[in-house]
Amino acid sequence: KVANTSATAASTGADLNGKAAQDAARQIRERLAACAAARHGGQAQDVRFANDKVHVSGRTLDFATLVGEAYLDRVQLWSDGFYATPGLSWDKDTMQGRPFYYFAYGAAVSEVIVDTLTGEWKLLRADILHDAGKSLNPAVDIGQVEGAFIQGMGWLTTEELVWHPGSGKLTTHAPSTYKIPTANDCPPVFNVQLFEGRNFEDSIHRSKAVGEPPLLLPFSVFFAIRDAVSAVGGHRVDPPLRAPATSEAILTAIGAVQRANAGG
Repeated sequence: KVANTSATAASTGADLNGKAAQDAARQIRERLAACAAARHGGQAQDVRFANDKVHVSGRTLDFATLVGEAYLDRVQLWSDGFYATPGLSWDKDTMQGRPFYYFAYGAAVSEVIVDTLTGEWKLLRADILHDAGKSLNPAVDIGQVEGAFIQGMGWLTTEELVWHPGSGKLTTHAPSTYKIPTANDCPPVFNVQLFEGRNFEDSIHRSKAVGEPPLLLPFSVFFAIRDAVSAVGGHRVDPPLRAPATSEAILTAIGAVQRANAGG
């Protein structure tokens, strides 16, 4: 248990914990290298670790063998690590500084179909390219992007908060009253790729956080719906579509476009 540890919110889990783990591993490596040099000659800085082998002073040992030797030599085989993101600053009064270590980028294109009689809609296709730096695990990161996209789509289209007009109590308090997206809301064509490029900053293995940035990509869904509503008036009227773009909101926007187009 780590006392007073920070939350892994804001996509900091891999960035902070990963670099702290790297710091701890580096300390153990330095101890093992010093142990290998003391036992087998040479300098600690010349010891190499690769493919479960240890190369020291012209000899090659199994990694497990060196660990056993270090245990007998009473070398500490565990460690802890700490990491603080460097170079961050922010002045709330002047609104100047560097609040973020790096930025993640992404692009998405969505295709939707809208029923102009009911306001119902369906996502037919989404193509996404997201920047995860040098991904730590592409399969996990792609899953994160897919999940964030569908979550964000719900945020922008179906998840409408409703409060009681008298008591002010939130009435959409559970999945029974609050429409969240499901697997059925995933488009039949869902293409997700990771942008191939290392993080310019010294993050863990030059990766980038991917937990929350993709949440903004489904704005492409919202604007695809908005474009479809605009098509009702031949793209001559700016649709007054609000978010979340529920079927009711879409139908209201369609009506406004039709009236404006008719000159009413």
